[in-house]
Amino acid sequence: MLNIFTLANGRLFQEEIESLEELAKFQPIWVDLESPTVEEKRWIKQYYGLSIPEDAMDEDIEESARFYEEDNGDLHIRSDFLVPDDDEPHTVRVAFILNLVNNDLRSKGVLFSIHDEDVPVFRLLRMRARRAPGLIDDAKQVLLKLFDADAEYSADTLEGIYDELDKVSKKVLSGNVTDAIAGEALGAIARHEDLSGRIRRNVMDTRRAVSFMMRSKILSSEQFDEARQILRDIDSLDAHTAFLFDKINFLMDATVGFININQNKIIKIFSVASVALLPPTLIASLYGMNFKFMPELEWSLGYPYALGLMVASAVVPMMYFRKRGWLK
Repeated sequence: MLNIFTLANGRLFQEEIESLEELAKFQPIWVDLESPTVEEKRWIKQYYGLSIPEDAMDEDIEESARFYEEDNGDLHIRSDFLVPDDDEPHTVRVAFILNLVNNDLRSKGVLFSIHDEDVPVFRLLRMRARRAPGLIDDAKQVLLKLFDADAEYSADTLEGIYDELDKVSKKVLSGNVTDAIAGEALGAIARHEDLSGRIRRNVMDTRRAVSFMMRSKILSSEQFDEARQILRDIDSLDAHTAFLFDKINFLMDATVGFININQNKIIKIFSVASVALLPPTLIASLYGMNFKFMPELEWSLGYPYALGLMVASAVVPMMYFRKRGWLK
């Protein structure tokens, strides 16, 4: 899918392109390619003279090749964006190419973005740019706003994790944690830990991308100040993610502790039962070994006496255990 974004009256407008002729009608500042076809790549090559690298969206690309500037002045940035899906949270690799040189038809430059699936941050920026005139001035501003929205989106996701962990805390710290509740809590904690780790990696990647733009010396003074503010916002998220990891570890330890308590209760029951049944077992053994002849032939009360003694020897320890509170 090929979408272009143009500026009109300070607002960002989106157009979906289905042919090369349509592409030639506009002068965009942002060209977005989502799962681009070979034909769409050919249109970009033919109209803009830009060849999209084959490894643009590779996940295993070397770290040193994720941020670089070509000889013609094009900036290449590969950055990850968070997709906090309920089923499987993950990150999407997006390749940015910022063309600022060969732009005789495009005085504000053109930002090219290539990715395999829709990114929530992109939708957020498009919505804001349509509603807020003057939010975006050029292609560099688009890229900065994307990173700004990514940091804000990560902060909102962290806030959602806070709320979910509060619900888990109420279940775990209620004092009545069954194995089923503990299992649900462990599953929720594991999901939030994974999402928190992805957020931390995502903001680290955003920090590197913004720092690269600042070092490239392409930003105006206002844009440079905005980039520094984005870095400050990202730095503030580090403390929140560290606190979340501490809270997750605490809830994990508490949940595992309640599981151990439940298991100890089961072991306790077996221990008490085995101790309480020792006297009846001893009486049965003595009764079976110390008669020359079968007792019912010589003593009619032999069996009732032995059974009563066995019951009494089992009840007395149980009463003692109950008095001491060991059966609770």
